[in-house]
Amino acid sequence: MSCSKEKAILLHGMLDGQLDAMNAVQFEEHLKVCPLCAAEYERQKQMRAAIRASGVAHKAPESLRLRIAATIGPVGADAPSAPANASRTRQRSLRTSWWISGVSLALAASLALFIALPQSRYGALEEELVDSHVRSLLASHLTDVQSSDRHTVRPWFNGKVDVAPPAVDLADKGFPLIGGRLDYIDDRVVAALVYRRNGHVINVFVRPASETKDSEPRETSYRGYNLCQWRQKGTEFWAVTDASPSELKEFEQLYSAASAAEL
Repeated sequence: MSCSKEKAILLHGMLDGQLDAMNAVQFEEHLKVCPLCAAEYERQKQMRAAIRASGVAHKAPESLRLRIAATIGPVGADAPSAPANASRTRQRSLRTSWWISGVSLALAASLALFIALPQSRYGALEEELVDSHVRSLLASHLTDVQSSDRHTVRPWFNGKVDVAPPAVDLADKGFPLIGGRLDYIDDRVVAALVYRRNGHVINVFVRPASETKDSEPRETSYRGYNLCQWRQKGTEFWAVTDASPSELKEFEQLYSAASAAEL
């Protein structure tokens, strides 16, 4: 979603090439300073490209045309005349056939699009996590405790959250610890650890897991941001970033291995 209804209208106008030069320039400037609109604009562009990709569009089979032609019967100058009511019946049959065909094509196209697009699934929790990630960047409230020392960051959370997060420093691996803060996710206060990857921020939200069984990491994306969720020793982790999926996967592997001893 974009940052306002007005911007949502401009966004779709930009995608359709319907904005005049002044509005187009102003909206392009807006995209440079609004990560929400920029992410939604990129998502819409990718979706449109996927719809136009080879193999997505559905072409009705020739057998359908033959069946319709057989239902309608011969038409044209050489066709035998028929009573008016028979003509109306054929017209209704033609309209019905094409309506059914149109519905079938729409359903087939929707199914093809669902299969062709990357299966980016998200729900209310993922939306909350991305919103919190974006707010931390926009509101200049990235950390409550700013330190790369795990002996400073982890104890700071004691008594403030249900589980103190493993604040391992991965600076030697290219993911330095910046600090941590308190956040509010899914109606509870949770710990958020902050890491950097070059110019990208990785927020790691940590809370007690609803299931005690460990789980393999699950990657997804929402509004242009990449997310990774996993459970480890009764603790649930969510990492959110605009870094690449491969960098996020690398971070998860390094963090999970380094934090295992602290859980």
